[in-house]
Amino acid sequence: MRDLPRLKEISGILIRHGLGEFTQRLKLPRAVEKAGEWLNLSLPDPNAGLPTPVRVRLAFEELGPTFIKLGQILSTRVDVFSPEWVAEFEKLQAHVPPVSPDVLDALLIKALGAAPSTLFAEFDPTPIGSASIAQVHRARLPDGTEVAVKLRRPGIVEKVEADLRILTHIAHLIELEFPETRRYQPVEIVKQFARSLHRELDLAVEARNMERFGRDFADDPVISVPSVHWAYTNAQINVQSFVDGIPATRLDRLASSGLDPRVLARHGADAVLRMILINGFFHADPHPGNVFFLEGERLALVDFGMVGRLSHARRDEIVDLMAALAERDERAILDVLIEWTGSHPVDEHKFAYDIGELMFAYDHLPLKSINITQLINDIMGLIREHSIVLPPDLTLLFKALITLEGLGRQLDPEFQLIEHITPFVRELMIERYHPTALLKRGKHSLSEVVSMLANLPRDLLRIGKDVRHGKFRVNLDLKRLDNFGRQLDKSANRLTMGIVTGCLIIGSSIVMTVNAGPKLFGLPFFGFLGYMVAFFNSLWIIWSIWRSSKEL
Repeated sequence: MRDLPRLKEISGILIRHGLGEFTQRLKLPRAVEKAGEWLNLSLPDPNAGLPTPVRVRLAFEELGPTFIKLGQILSTRVDVFSPEWVAEFEKLQAHVPPVSPDVLDALLIKALGAAPSTLFAEFDPTPIGSASIAQVHRARLPDGTEVAVKLRRPGIVEKVEADLRILTHIAHLIELEFPETRRYQPVEIVKQFARSLHRELDLAVEARNMERFGRDFADDPVISVPSVHWAYTNAQINVQSFVDGIPATRLDRLASSGLDPRVLARHGADAVLRMILINGFFHADPHPGNVFFLEGERLALVDFGMVGRLSHARRDEIVDLMAALAERDERAILDVLIEWTGSHPVDEHKFAYDIGELMFAYDHLPLKSINITQLINDIMGLIREHSIVLPPDLTLLFKALITLEGLGRQLDPEFQLIEHITPFVRELMIERYHPTALLKRGKHSLSEVVSMLANLPRDLLRIGKDVRHGKFRVNLDLKRLDNFGRQLDKSANRLTMGIVTGCLIIGSSIVMTVNAGPKLFGLPFFGFLGYMVAFFNSLWIIWSIWRSSKEL
C-alpha cells in the first residue's frame, strides 16, 4: 500500500509510452487498468510508429534512476535480448539536474560531519559530472592534493528501495502472466539487479573495488587507478585522487596532445584482458566515459561501481573456448557452451548442428580477421534461439569485451581484439600444462578422491538408516504443471460454488413452503435470503467463466 502512488506513476508512464497492454496483462489495480484503457482510447500516442525497444527505453528514462540502471544492466544480457534491444538499453542516460548548493552543504555535513569550507582548501560547487545516483565535484585537500568528490544524491536510497519492491512484485507477475518468460527467470534477474544496485549505492564498495584494481596494477607502468582517501570516504561519499587527462569521449584532442591512438588501443586491450584472464576481477563497463588518456600513452580507469568476478574454473572455460575457436574445434566449443547452460535442457544434436553452421561461416577467415563483437553476437543469437540463459558473470564479461572492442575501433580502425586475446590464451595454455601445475592438480584430485572414499561408508550408512525409518525421499521436479494446478483450483472453486448454489435453491424452495417464522415482503425471510445468496453466487460463477474465456 505504501508504494501504491509510485505504482500508479509507473503504470501511467508505461501507458503514455504505448505500453498499456503490458500493464493490463499484469493485472495491475483495476482503476489503473481502466485508466489505461481510457487513455489508450482517448489520447493520441506520441510514440506511435516507434519500435517497442525505443518506447521501452523512453519509458525507462522517464521512470528515473532505478529503471535507468535496470536498463543498463539489461544491456549486458546479450543472451536474452536481441541486438536492437541491447542497442536501445545502451542509450539510457540519466538527465538529472545537479543538487543545489544549499542542499550540497547539508549532504557534506551529513556525510562527513563538517561543512566543505572546513574540510577542503577548495571545493567547486559546480559538478564536473552528474548521474542518477551521485554527482562528482572537483576539490583540493588541505595538503594541496587535487581530488574528485563523489557524493550520493539525497533521498536516492528510499526511492530506489521503493522501486525495487515494485520491480520484485512486477517480476513475479511477469512469471505468472507471461509463461513464455519463465525460462529467462525475471525474478532472479531482479534479485541480481537489486544486489548490484545496493553495491553501487554504497560508495565505500566502489572505493574498495578501486583499491583492489590499484593493487592488481601497481606494477603496470601504463595503467593508472585513482587512489582512495579513506579519511573522507564512506557509504555516502567517495573522495579519490583527481584524474587530469583526456577523456576517451574527446578523441579529437589526441592529435594535438601527441598521443598515439593505436598504442592506447593496445594498452587498453591488454589491461582489460589481464583483468579478465589473469586477475579474474574486471571493470565491467569500460566505455569511453570511464577511460582517460594520460601522457606517455598511459590510461586511467574511473567509476568502479560495476565490476565482474570470474572464478578459476570459469577462466579455464573461457580459455578453452578461445582455444577451440582458434582451432575451429566444434566439439570443444559445444562442450563449453553446454557446461554454461547448467540445468537447462538443450537439444544437443540441434545445438551441435547450429554451432557447426556458425563455424563454417568463419572457417575461411584467418584468426586476425575475426571480429570478436560479431562472433559474440552470433554465439548469443544461437543461445537465444535455444532459450539458454547464461550465468551473470558471463553476461558482464561479454558486455565488457564488446565495449572494449568498440572503443578500440574508435582509436584504431584496424584494431582486432582477437589478436590481443591469442597471446594470453597461448600463455595460459602453456601454464596450465606445465609440470608444476599438473602436479598441483593431481594432488588436489587425489585429495578429493581420498576424501570421497573416506566418507563413503558413513554416507551409505546414513542412506540405509533413512530407508529403514521411512525418511528416504525422492524429489521430482515436474515442470510446467503450475499453470495446470491453478486452472484445476479455479475449476474446483467454481464447481463447489455451483453445488452450494444448487443446495441453496433447493433448501430455500423447501423453506418457502413453510408458512412460519419471520416474513419479508410477505415471503419467509430465510427462504428469500437463500434465493438472494444463490442469485449472487450464480452471477459470480457466470462472471468467473466469462473472465476465464477472455484470458485464453
